[in-house]
Amino acid sequence: MIEIKRGDELGEEYRRPITEVLVNGFAEDFEFFSKDARVLADAFEHMVILERFHVALVDGEPAAIASVTEGAQECFAPERQPIERALGRMRGAISYRIVRSQFVGAYDGARDGLAEIGFVTTAPEHQGKGVATALMRELLELPYDEFVLRDIKDTNAPALGLYRKLGFTESRRRPVRFAKRAGFSAYVSMSLRQA
Repeated sequence: MIEIKRGDELGEEYRRPITEVLVNGFAEDFEFFSKDARVLADAFEHMVILERFHVALVDGEPAAIASVTEGAQECFAPERQPIERALGRMRGAISYRIVRSQFVGAYDGARDGLAEIGFVTTAPEHQGKGVATALMRELLELPYDEFVLRDIKDTNAPALGLYRKLGFTESRRRPVRFAKRAGFSAYVSMSLRQA
């Protein structure tokens, strides 16, 4: 059975497991910081704003997560010292700057009534079992008139397929510099207006 809860409803004891799902799901994107998931969880655990993350639980364990923000809300509150402690002073300082520039700050179209869903990922052992679908369906029941998903890699066919199945349509495609080295050619953004 899949149960959906907000991170703050689950409590602080779920902070680490939520962070572990996050870093495992985005391991490829976080490789610059570290290739060790444990080190990444050490670096990022403090910055997860639990009330912004929704969690799909399977047998009481986080199986999938997604952040939901509106307007100027943030889903991360990074602090320099914990990141430096986990990654080392130099790499930590650089990583802190990257996290602040890439993961903090509302996007240009942010407004009341529009929710941005981000950092959607499923733990590897739960992929292909409908967990992300259940989570997304629950999120789409939240009282917003529009939902957006930003910066999905064009090579992420499972995610793009799920979002299309749920009614999202492509709203923007942003080419990636050095696509050959990156392994994908564009970031796709999608939106869904509620009737």
